[in-house]
Amino acid sequence: MLWLLRHADAADGTPDDQRPLTELGVRQARAAGVALERLGTTLEACLSSPKLRAIQTAELACEPLGLPVTVESRLSGEPFDVADLTAGFEDAMLVGHAPSFTLKLHELTGAQARMSKGGLAAINKGELIMLMRPHELFALAASERAA
Repeated sequence: MLWLLRHADAADGTPDDQRPLTELGVRQARAAGVALERLGTTLEACLSSPKLRAIQTAELACEPLGLPVTVESRLSGEPFDVADLTAGFEDAMLVGHAPSFTLKLHELTGAQARMSKGGLAAINKGELIMLMRPHELFALAASERAA
């Protein structure tokens, strides 16, 4: 299973690669992690863009899963090759940016869907299994563990 997590809400400013998460962004990233844990998700790898907002999102989201984050420069916002990045992993999460994640979601599944800030998508063998926006992740994180 491939998971795509777009970085959560970030502060404005420059330099672009040093923009941190806002308080909302921190809550979004934490909710994504709790939602992944509640879903019983097991990941072998979490690869993040080197931009601060993506690293912070990845670290907060992977904390409930006990998964370390690996910084991957190819996720900095340009087009990327999923097969190359995830070679050797059955279940991996990539944390990055728009528009590359929205474009990649379409390329892999054919779905006409936009990845919102803090949004999470699950893809299995070319099929879009799940697309959750932050408000849905907040709701799942606040619920009891899914069966």
